[in-house]
Amino acid sequence: MEMKKESIERVEKIERLKRDKNAIILAHNYQRAEVQDIAEFVGDSLELARKAMETTSDIIIFCGVDFMAETAAILNPDKKVIIPDAGAICPMAQQLFADDLLVAKREYPDAEVVLYVNTLAESKALADCICTSANAQEIVDAMDASTILFGPDHNLAYHAQKTTSKKIISVPEHGLCPSHHQIALEDLIKAKEAHPGAKIIVHPECIPEVQDHADYIASTSGMVRICKEVKDAEFLIGTEVGLLHRLEKEAPGKKFYPISTTAVCPQMKMHTLEKIEVALEKEKPEVVVKKEIMGPARKAIERMLEISQ
Repeated sequence: MEMKKESIERVEKIERLKRDKNAIILAHNYQRAEVQDIAEFVGDSLELARKAMETTSDIIIFCGVDFMAETAAILNPDKKVIIPDAGAICPMAQQLFADDLLVAKREYPDAEVVLYVNTLAESKALADCICTSANAQEIVDAMDASTILFGPDHNLAYHAQKTTSKKIISVPEHGLCPSHHQIALEDLIKAKEAHPGAKIIVHPECIPEVQDHADYIASTSGMVRICKEVKDAEFLIGTEVGLLHRLEKEAPGKKFYPISTTAVCPQMKMHTLEKIEVALEKEKPEVVVKKEIMGPARKAIERMLEISQ
């Protein structure tokens, strides 16, 4: 009971600090339930990028992983972007380094570079355009070149390749999300046997075998939209388990089952109410992107936002 009272008091203090400092909390769909509940906006990478540009707040508390907070800082050079736990480092983003991308660009000088938003700012600065899981196919098709250097997620590249005649080359060759890699075809088969009437919705970061057995492939917020719009009452969800909280809130009359309960992103779960409170009080750790990187990275992000209206 005391812990519950403490949590209520912490939430009240956070709300007060937000008002006093003109701050907003943005949270990714994979955040802890209590973090999602206190945020002004919860969404996927594309939605969070748009929301970061729209806000009139002076301070953005970004509850996601490092590349997401960097993206918000790139789009808001006049605002203070804070990440509650600086240790929330995306393992996929660490798989693509700027030097490796430069080598690939020299090998394919006529190719255009489309990078998944799950990359660090120094890599984004070398891209022609950024994409998210929601618009990867659209962005690849919009490029002028017939060859696309795409990174770092090989599985998202596989998804994008399905709808284009362009040649997509993955950089690195086998980049992946460790959390989505936990979702195996065997898991999907067992889940379908347990819930034979459920529709299967998976994230394009899942391995090709899982994508090929799905009824729908969508970003996290795309999953939410589909589950709300279609008439089916049961769904097997192939993504990080944190999304189920939002699904259950926004489609309360339906049932959702994770294809794999081990699909958990430890880095996404690092943000807590206590850390958010401290971040608001101290206004740190602040996310800072080097000026020489910010300009070209912003150009690549803005190109994505222009294409994907």
